[in-house]
Amino acid sequence: MRGGGGGEVVPLGGTGIEISAVGAGTWQWGDRFYWGFGRSFSEQDVREAYRACIESGVTFFDTAEVYALGGSERLLGRFTGEEGGPAVVATKFLPYPWRLSGRSLRSALRKSLRRLGMERVDLYQVHQPWRPRPVEAWASALADVAEEGLVRSVGVSNYSADQMRRANDVLSARGVPLASNQVGYSFLNRKVERNGVAEACRELGVTLIAYGPLAEGLLTGKYSTENPPPLLRRVRWARRRLPLLPPVIGLMREIGQAHGDKSPSQVALNWLMRKGAVPIAGSKSAAHARSNAGAMGWRLSDDDMAALDEVSAGF
Repeated sequence: MRGGGGGEVVPLGGTGIEISAVGAGTWQWGDRFYWGFGRSFSEQDVREAYRACIESGVTFFDTAEVYALGGSERLLGRFTGEEGGPAVVATKFLPYPWRLSGRSLRSALRKSLRRLGMERVDLYQVHQPWRPRPVEAWASALADVAEEGLVRSVGVSNYSADQMRRANDVLSARGVPLASNQVGYSFLNRKVERNGVAEACRELGVTLIAYGPLAEGLLTGKYSTENPPPLLRRVRWARRRLPLLPPVIGLMREIGQAHGDKSPSQVALNWLMRKGAVPIAGSKSAAHARSNAGAMGWRLSDDDMAALDEVSAGF
């Protein structure tokens, strides 16, 4: 199927909503501490990234109330209002321990809607399955806001297979489909293939949304032990992976060249698409956005997938 700007579209669970096969993650937008917003890139850069996404067929945008303390939502809302385009917007609620009732979810949602400048959001997700409230309580709260028309669909994030099934049971009883589970998933992080989450998504008809699909830049091919990423990302998890990357990136380049000179990033994103996931890759510039969109419109072969699976098995 084709979307606006020539991109591929896929169904969002059983909701009847369609989203682009590659999405745009907006954690970086407005984040000064970890990503360097205002130093290494600007509001104009991310505005141009938004515009390039829409033009290239990447129309699914994911944000959260905690990204840049609401700054990401404000920027995304500004761009959708001023630049237009067929954007499908997802945001998230974080169940802090002091948020103890469904009223807190509804209140947080209304604040997100104000920052986004929207009357309802396309996908509203619980960001983490944090205690003390059980996943059933937040699933019930999601059903409430869906019934009120404040959201078009509901999802979860970082849920285990068991937690996802429990949330799905509550939502199904209310006639509200569980649209998605957003989890960390990349060529260097394949836990969801082993812990039952990917299998549960297939079983329940839930869209698996993959955050961190480029491993915070490690799968772009631009970093090495001689040229590491910025300090915080290096300390967080890049340092021990960098020495292992050369053969991985080498194979990705080789396979990409056979598909019309696709980049390692595009191979990494297409690999996730072949796995049945919707990768949401960060875009800090128009060039990033166009590169990510270039993962659509072609397919890795079964032989490519087997080779890539083998070389990434050690991570």
